[in-house]
Amino acid sequence: MNRTFPQFYAAVALLCCRLALPAAADPNPWGGVIAPTSGQAQAIGGYAHGCLAGAARLPTDGPGFGVIHLSRRRYFGHPDTVAFVERLGRRAHAARLPIFYVGDMAQPRGGPLSYGHASHQTGLDVDIWFTFDRGALPAPASREAIALPSMLRPNWQAVDPERFGADQIALLRLAATDPKVERIFVNPVIKETLCRQLRPGERSWLERLRPWWGHDDHFHVRLRCPADSPECEAQAPVPDGDGCDDVLESWVRQQHGPPRFAPPKRKLPVLPTECRVVLER
Repeated sequence: MNRTFPQFYAAVALLCCRLALPAAADPNPWGGVIAPTSGQAQAIGGYAHGCLAGAARLPTDGPGFGVIHLSRRRYFGHPDTVAFVERLGRRAHAARLPIFYVGDMAQPRGGPLSYGHASHQTGLDVDIWFTFDRGALPAPASREAIALPSMLRPNWQAVDPERFGADQIALLRLAATDPKVERIFVNPVIKETLCRQLRPGERSWLERLRPWWGHDDHFHVRLRCPADSPECEAQAPVPDGDGCDDVLESWVRQQHGPPRFAPPKRKLPVLPTECRVVLER
Protein backbone atom coordinates (compact mmCIF):
# COMPACT_ATOMS: atom_id res chain seq x y z
CA MET A 1 0.00 0.00 0.00
CA ASN A 2 1.27 3.44 -0.88
CA ARG A 3 2.07 5.28 2.37
CA THR A 4 1.34 8.65 0.79
CA PHE A 5 -2.42 7.99 0.68
CA PRO A 6 -2.93 7.84 4.47
CA GLN A 7 -0.75 10.90 4.84
CA PHE A 8 -2.76 12.68 2.16
CA TYR A 9 -6.13 11.89 3.76
CA ALA A 10 -4.83 12.80 7.19
CA ALA A 11 -3.72 16.17 5.86
CA VAL A 12 -7.11 16.75 4.23
CA ALA A 13 -8.92 15.82 7.43
CA LEU A 14 -6.75 18.18 9.45
CA LEU A 15 -7.39 20.98 6.98
CA CYS A 16 -11.14 20.40 7.09
CA CYS A 17 -11.11 20.51 10.86
CA ARG A 18 -9.23 23.79 10.80
CA LEU A 19 -11.65 25.30 8.32
CA ALA A 20 -14.56 24.20 10.47
CA LEU A 21 -13.23 25.99 13.54
CA PRO A 22 -14.78 29.38 14.33
CA ALA A 23 -12.67 32.44 13.68
CA ALA A 24 -10.53 33.54 16.58
CA ALA A 25 -12.25 36.05 18.79
CA ASP A 26 -11.16 39.66 18.50
CA PRO A 27 -8.68 40.20 21.36
CA ASN A 28 -10.00 43.75 21.72
CA PRO A 29 -13.16 43.68 23.90
CA TRP A 30 -13.85 47.40 23.59
CA GLY A 31 -15.30 47.18 20.10
CA GLY A 32 -18.06 44.83 21.22
CA VAL A 33 -19.52 47.18 23.83
CA ILE A 34 -22.77 48.70 22.56
CA ALA A 35 -23.66 51.22 25.28
CA PRO A 36 -21.85 53.77 27.45
CA THR A 37 -21.75 53.64 31.21
CA SER A 38 -24.07 55.78 33.26
CA GLY A 39 -22.97 58.50 35.60
CA GLN A 40 -20.62 61.44 35.31
CA ALA A 41 -18.56 61.74 32.14
CA GLN A 42 -14.86 61.08 32.62
CA ALA A 43 -12.07 61.03 30.04
CA ILE A 44 -9.50 58.65 31.51
CA GLY A 45 -5.87 58.21 30.48
CA GLY A 46 -4.23 59.40 27.28
CA TYR A 47 -5.61 59.91 23.81
CA ALA A 48 -3.93 56.66 22.66
CA HIS A 49 -4.19 54.68 25.92
CA GLY A 50 -7.40 55.49 27.71
CA CYS A 51 -11.14 55.07 27.96
CA LEU A 52 -14.35 57.02 28.52
CA ALA A 53 -17.01 56.82 31.21
CA GLY A 54 -20.44 58.43 30.89
CA ALA A 55 -20.15 59.05 27.15
CA ALA A 56 -22.72 61.09 25.25
CA ARG A 57 -23.99 60.18 21.79
CA LEU A 58 -23.78 62.62 18.91
CA PRO A 59 -27.10 62.89 17.04
CA THR A 60 -27.04 61.37 13.57
CA ASP A 61 -27.99 64.74 12.07
CA GLY A 62 -27.85 68.27 13.37
CA PRO A 63 -27.79 71.84 12.10
CA GLY A 64 -24.81 71.99 9.73
CA PHE A 65 -23.60 68.39 10.06
CA GLY A 66 -24.34 64.71 9.46
CA VAL A 67 -22.66 61.58 10.83
CA ILE A 68 -21.29 58.98 8.39
CA HIS A 69 -20.17 55.33 8.80
CA LEU A 70 -22.85 54.76 11.40
CA SER A 71 -22.34 50.99 11.42
CA ARG A 72 -19.03 51.51 13.24
CA ARG A 73 -20.81 52.87 16.37
CA ARG A 74 -18.06 55.45 16.82
CA TYR A 75 -20.36 58.43 17.30
CA PHE A 76 -19.83 58.64 21.08
CA GLY A 77 -17.68 61.11 22.93
CA HIS A 78 -17.18 63.16 26.05
CA PRO A 79 -20.05 65.68 26.31
CA ASP A 80 -17.52 68.42 25.51
CA THR A 81 -16.85 66.75 22.14
CA VAL A 82 -20.53 66.35 21.32
CA ALA A 83 -21.11 69.99 22.27
CA PHE A 84 -18.15 71.04 20.11
CA VAL A 85 -19.52 69.30 17.00
CA GLU A 86 -22.99 70.74 17.54
CA ARG A 87 -21.49 74.20 18.12
CA LEU A 88 -19.35 73.90 14.99
CA GLY A 89 -22.43 72.84 13.03
CA ARG A 90 -24.40 75.86 14.17
CA ARG A 91 -21.52 78.21 13.38
CA ALA A 92 -21.01 76.64 9.96
CA HIS A 93 -24.72 76.89 9.23
CA ALA A 94 -24.74 80.55 10.29
CA ALA A 95 -21.77 81.16 7.98
CA ARG A 96 -23.81 79.59 5.13
CA LEU A 97 -21.34 76.74 4.70
CA PRO A 98 -22.58 73.47 3.22
CA ILE A 99 -23.31 70.53 5.53
CA PHE A 100 -20.12 68.82 6.72
CA TYR A 101 -19.63 65.13 7.53
CA VAL A 102 -18.56 63.81 10.94
CA GLY A 103 -16.55 60.58 10.95
CA ASP A 104 -15.08 58.63 13.84
CA MET A 105 -15.30 59.93 17.40
CA ALA A 106 -15.05 57.14 19.99
CA GLN A 107 -16.67 53.84 20.92
CA PRO A 108 -19.40 53.78 23.59
CA ARG A 109 -16.80 53.44 26.34
CA GLY A 110 -13.79 54.67 24.42
CA GLY A 111 -10.80 52.40 24.61
CA PRO A 112 -8.62 50.97 21.82
CA LEU A 113 -10.12 50.61 18.36
CA SER A 114 -9.63 47.40 16.40
CA TYR A 115 -8.77 49.32 13.23
CA GLY A 116 -8.33 52.80 11.87
CA HIS A 117 -6.82 54.78 14.75
CA ALA A 118 -4.35 54.55 17.58
CA SER A 119 -6.03 57.47 19.32
CA HIS A 120 -9.79 58.28 19.66
CA GLN A 121 -9.78 56.42 22.99
CA THR A 122 -10.89 59.06 25.52
CA GLY A 123 -13.78 60.61 23.61
CA LEU A 124 -11.88 63.82 22.89
CA ASP A 125 -11.03 63.20 19.21
CA VAL A 126 -13.28 63.66 16.19
CA ASP A 127 -12.71 63.46 12.43
CA ILE A 128 -14.33 66.15 10.28
CA TRP A 129 -14.36 65.55 6.52
CA PHE A 130 -13.42 68.25 4.05
CA THR A 131 -16.08 66.97 1.65
CA PHE A 132 -19.37 68.83 1.96
CA ASP A 133 -22.91 67.87 1.04
CA ARG A 134 -24.55 70.71 -0.84
CA GLY A 135 -27.99 69.15 -1.00
CA ALA A 136 -30.09 67.21 1.46
CA LEU A 137 -28.18 64.70 3.54
CA PRO A 138 -28.40 61.16 2.15
CA ALA A 139 -30.23 58.56 4.22
CA PRO A 140 -28.11 57.09 7.04
CA ALA A 141 -27.84 53.72 5.27
CA SER A 142 -26.35 55.48 2.23
CA ARG A 143 -23.54 57.03 4.25
CA GLU A 144 -21.49 53.86 4.57
CA ALA A 145 -19.84 54.15 1.15
CA ILE A 146 -19.97 57.88 0.56
CA ALA A 147 -17.29 59.44 -1.70
CA LEU A 148 -14.58 61.17 0.38
CA PRO A 149 -11.87 62.34 -2.01
CA SER A 150 -8.44 63.71 -1.16
CA MET A 151 -7.97 67.47 -1.20
CA LEU A 152 -4.55 67.03 -2.86
CA ARG A 153 -3.52 66.66 -6.46
CA PRO A 154 -2.39 63.18 -7.59
CA ASN A 155 1.27 64.11 -7.10
CA TRP A 156 0.58 64.92 -3.42
CA GLN A 157 2.61 68.14 -3.69
CA ALA A 158 -0.22 70.67 -3.89
CA VAL A 159 -3.88 71.06 -2.98
CA ASP A 160 -6.52 70.59 -5.65
CA PRO A 161 -8.22 74.01 -5.98
CA GLU A 162 -11.31 72.31 -7.37
CA ARG A 163 -11.83 70.60 -4.01
CA PHE A 164 -10.04 72.66 -1.38
CA GLY A 165 -11.14 76.27 -1.31
CA ALA A 166 -12.83 78.99 0.71
CA ASP A 167 -15.45 76.72 2.30
CA GLN A 168 -12.88 74.22 3.58
CA ILE A 169 -10.68 77.02 4.93
CA ALA A 170 -13.64 78.68 6.64
CA LEU A 171 -14.61 75.42 8.38
CA LEU A 172 -11.03 74.84 9.52
CA ARG A 173 -10.89 78.37 10.93
CA LEU A 174 -14.16 77.91 12.81
CA ALA A 175 -12.88 74.67 14.34
CA ALA A 176 -9.42 76.00 15.23
CA THR A 177 -10.78 79.10 16.96
CA ASP A 178 -13.07 77.12 19.27
CA PRO A 179 -11.76 77.52 22.86
CA LYS A 180 -12.12 73.80 23.64
CA VAL A 181 -9.79 72.72 20.81
CA GLU A 182 -6.28 71.65 21.79
CA ARG A 183 -4.94 70.94 18.27
CA ILE A 184 -6.02 69.89 14.79
CA PHE A 185 -4.11 67.45 12.58
CA VAL A 186 -3.98 68.26 8.86
CA ASN A 187 -1.88 67.11 5.95
CA PRO A 188 1.42 69.06 5.77
CA VAL A 189 0.65 70.31 2.23
CA ILE A 190 -2.69 71.71 3.40
CA LYS A 191 -1.04 73.67 6.19
CA GLU A 192 1.71 74.87 3.88
CA THR A 193 -0.95 76.14 1.47
CA LEU A 194 -2.64 78.10 4.25
CA CYS A 195 0.72 79.56 5.32
CA ARG A 196 1.27 80.83 1.77
CA GLN A 197 -2.24 82.13 1.21
CA LEU A 198 -2.76 83.96 4.51
CA ARG A 199 -0.94 87.12 5.50
CA PRO A 200 1.06 87.06 8.78
CA GLY A 201 -1.66 88.99 10.60
CA GLU A 202 -4.27 86.38 9.60
CA ARG A 203 -2.34 83.30 10.72
CA SER A 204 -2.89 83.23 14.49
CA TRP A 205 -5.34 80.32 14.27
CA LEU A 206 -2.80 78.24 12.31
CA GLU A 207 -0.94 77.62 15.58
CA ARG A 208 -3.35 74.80 16.40
CA LEU A 209 -2.98 73.15 12.98
CA ARG A 210 -0.32 70.47 13.30
CA PRO A 211 1.10 68.58 10.28
CA TRP A 212 0.58 64.84 10.23
CA TRP A 213 0.62 62.10 7.58
CA GLY A 214 -2.66 61.31 5.90
CA HIS A 215 -5.36 63.82 6.85
CA ASP A 216 -5.67 64.90 3.22
CA ASP A 217 -9.40 64.15 3.06
CA HIS A 218 -10.36 65.12 6.61
CA PHE A 219 -9.03 66.97 9.63
CA HIS A 220 -8.70 65.48 13.10
CA VAL A 221 -9.83 67.69 15.97
CA ARG A 222 -8.46 66.99 19.45
CA LEU A 223 -10.03 68.68 22.45
CA ARG A 224 -8.18 69.58 25.62
CA CYS A 225 -8.73 67.58 28.81
CA PRO A 226 -11.98 68.61 30.54
CA ALA A 227 -11.69 70.27 33.91
CA ASP A 228 -13.91 67.60 35.48
CA SER A 229 -11.70 64.69 34.28
CA PRO A 230 -8.74 64.59 36.70
CA GLU A 231 -7.47 61.26 35.26
CA CYS A 232 -7.22 62.66 31.73
CA GLU A 233 -3.62 62.93 30.51
CA ALA A 234 -3.01 66.20 28.67
CA GLN A 235 -0.75 66.38 25.65
CA ALA A 236 2.20 68.75 25.60
CA PRO A 237 1.11 72.24 24.51
CA VAL A 238 1.55 73.17 20.87
CA PRO A 239 4.69 75.27 20.24
CA ASP A 240 4.33 79.04 20.11
CA GLY A 241 3.96 80.65 16.71
CA ASP A 242 1.93 79.86 13.63
CA GLY A 243 4.07 76.86 12.64
CA CYS A 244 4.84 78.24 9.16
CA ASP A 245 8.51 77.38 9.54
CA ASP A 246 11.33 75.00 8.63
CA VAL A 247 9.72 72.18 10.60
CA LEU A 248 6.66 72.35 8.37
CA GLU A 249 8.85 72.44 5.27
CA SER A 250 10.61 69.28 6.40
CA TRP A 251 7.24 67.52 6.64
CA VAL A 252 6.36 68.62 3.12
CA ARG A 253 9.70 67.52 1.68
CA GLN A 254 9.23 64.02 3.09
CA GLN A 255 5.83 63.58 1.45
CA HIS A 256 6.20 61.98 -1.96
CA GLY A 257 2.89 60.16 -2.20
CA PRO A 258 0.19 58.51 -0.13
CA PRO A 259 1.74 57.38 3.17
CA ARG A 260 2.17 53.66 3.66
CA PHE A 261 0.69 52.81 6.99
CA ALA A 262 1.94 49.77 8.87
CA PRO A 263 -0.65 47.05 9.52
CA PRO A 264 -2.51 47.71 12.77
CA LYS A 265 -0.90 46.10 15.78
CA ARG A 266 -3.03 43.54 17.59
CA LYS A 267 -1.36 44.19 20.92
CA LEU A 268 -3.54 46.39 23.07
CA PRO A 269 -2.02 49.37 24.88
CA VAL A 270 -1.64 49.35 28.64
CA LEU A 271 -4.66 51.22 29.98
CA PRO A 272 -5.19 52.91 33.34
CA THR A 273 -6.60 50.60 36.01
CA GLU A 274 -9.81 52.65 36.07
CA CYS A 275 -10.55 51.48 32.53
CA ARG A 276 -11.14 47.91 33.68
CA VAL A 277 -13.99 49.18 35.83
CA VAL A 278 -15.37 51.16 32.89
CA LEU A 279 -15.26 48.11 30.60
CA GLU A 280 -16.85 45.70 33.09
CA ARG A 281 -19.45 48.02 34.57
